[in-house]
Amino acid sequence: MESLNNPLALSRITTYADQLETLVVLYLPRVAVALVLLVAGWWVIGWLSRLVGEATGRLDVSLRTFLTSLFGIALKVLLLVSVAGMVGIQTTSFVAILGAAGLAVGLALQGTLANFAGGVLILAFKPFAVGDSIEAQGKSGVVQAIQIFNTLLRTPHGDTVVLPNGITSNGVIVNKSTCNHVLVEIPAELAGSPDVAALRARALPVLLAEAQVLRHPAPQVNVTAIRPGGLTVVCQAHTLPGHEGDVFNRLIERLQPVLFPPPKPPAA
Repeated sequence: MESLNNPLALSRITTYADQLETLVVLYLPRVAVALVLLVAGWWVIGWLSRLVGEATGRLDVSLRTFLTSLFGIALKVLLLVSVAGMVGIQTTSFVAILGAAGLAVGLALQGTLANFAGGVLILAFKPFAVGDSIEAQGKSGVVQAIQIFNTLLRTPHGDTVVLPNGITSNGVIVNKSTCNHVLVEIPAELAGSPDVAALRARALPVLLAEAQVLRHPAPQVNVTAIRPGGLTVVCQAHTLPGHEGDVFNRLIERLQPVLFPPPKPPAA
């Protein structure tokens, strides 16, 4: 009570009250408008994100989800910065920090960003799709999944190969599924001067007996090289993409006794 009777204390209280009243009068409308803008902007961003999701409906689901999330996050960051500026918070330093952080992250993730860009290109232009048999970066197999950063292949040996999308999209891609058939070749080095016609007559029925060998294009047995002391013969057959590994393994076993028959026992 003594302090209230002190003129100096009363003067300070009055000054604080006036300052508080000035702050309330000055900033309360700004805060109210900023809150309204924040709520309305958040709703508009959600609506725009749904529109982006519908507009990118033809893209792969993983790419569509990633782009929609990236679009929404970018707009929300801009909205928060704008609302903070309306309230009176200095956002120059904040924007500078965000820019520096973005630059540092970009430099640190150069390879990852390149893989992301490659994934976008692959998912957008579709040089291959899941289930296609392809050859890329020296690896061949059936595409199991196309992810944002990597493409997964299953090789004929059952291995899973992870191909970075960056170098894959910029390299040579051989899609063996576009023609709906894959060529299987089995070469053989034959000694001497074998009868090619007789050899072809024995080998073609073996190729045609394989259930997964296509009849069109028809299997062939051709001489591809002549060398001192022998010939190089190649047995060719076509099969569906993804079956070439199994067909090769079965044919090479069945053709071995045909191409290299065991020697006849000497006559008694």
